[in-house]
Amino acid sequence: MEDLNNKKILIIRLSALGDTLHTLPLANALKQQYPDVQIDWAVEDKAAKFIIANPLLHKIYVFPRKKWKQSKNKLQNFTEFFEIIKEIRKEKYDIVIDTQQLMKSAVIMGLSAGKRKITLDDGREFSWIFSNEIIKTGKKQFDLYTHVVKRNLEIAKYLGCTDLTEKIIIPDFSAEYNQEIKYLIDNLDNTKKTIVISPATTWDNKHWHIKGWAEVIREFKDKANIILTSNGGKERELVLRILSFCPGSENITDLSGRTTIADLIYIYKKADVMLSPDSGSANCAWAAGCKSIITLFFATSAARTAPYGDNYYAVSSSKDCSPCMHKKCKLKDDINNCVYKLNSDKIINILKKVLQ
Repeated sequence: MEDLNNKKILIIRLSALGDTLHTLPLANALKQQYPDVQIDWAVEDKAAKFIIANPLLHKIYVFPRKKWKQSKNKLQNFTEFFEIIKEIRKEKYDIVIDTQQLMKSAVIMGLSAGKRKITLDDGREFSWIFSNEIIKTGKKQFDLYTHVVKRNLEIAKYLGCTDLTEKIIIPDFSAEYNQEIKYLIDNLDNTKKTIVISPATTWDNKHWHIKGWAEVIREFKDKANIILTSNGGKERELVLRILSFCPGSENITDLSGRTTIADLIYIYKKADVMLSPDSGSANCAWAAGCKSIITLFFATSAARTAPYGDNYYAVSSSKDCSPCMHKKCKLKDDINNCVYKLNSDKIINILKKVLQ
């Protein structure tokens, strides 16, 4: 097996946040096996926060997809894209790894001028055509029973890594904490346990119903400190709709639309338990080392994307067609009905067990 010390490796994982976090154990395994390897990363702006200043990584290439989508100057977008590619080509990478396995990531690998271009089998959109080494796993990219972290660690194994621990390392965000939010968290009632609820996610059929969230909050609002978090816009609107079914309590702290990723890391570290659908928030809590995480699964597979840990709970819908792995429900009747098949009593009982 080739010694990769003093070699240069580029990992391409552009988005999304959770999938980017699920790729970091690959970088850790490579660094543990080959301490002198240089690991660089190509990422999009949306998922860059956990990559920039990460102690495992050396050089970061950020593709500003959000800015490019908003720009009307397509020529300028192409110019900026090829400027980044030019920087990548200068490094003359020994190995380029495409973990995203889409055409957009494969094109970057193809243009990278890397010597070895490695990807896994069953890539989408013919992404494999730019690789010169395909790792045969014998499993589909969206295998419902193979965790994304385990799939990425197949690459580490292929490259000679013997320690395949699912360990994640993230940057130190302490200098970025919002001191006002930190003060609020530090001064919660310390006689009560703290529950963080992050109810929003991207797919409609990954959301739990509002009634379920409200029933959980009403059960614990006088027994625990409850913190609600989300992005702004529609996510904050969701939080406000949930709270409209929950008569006020001094133990509810609504931080929706107010937190950065750095703030969330601090909040999740301090919490006794975090409750969320399958989302970037759940994976942030995993990355932060939250004591307990309860993740709700409807359209997606718990075996594939649930947080790792002895005190982490993955709760799935009882609907027969769940998980379907579709962004849009394919049923003509009972659309997104899987989200109503999870009873709030089940979540309440798990919370009671965790908080006892």
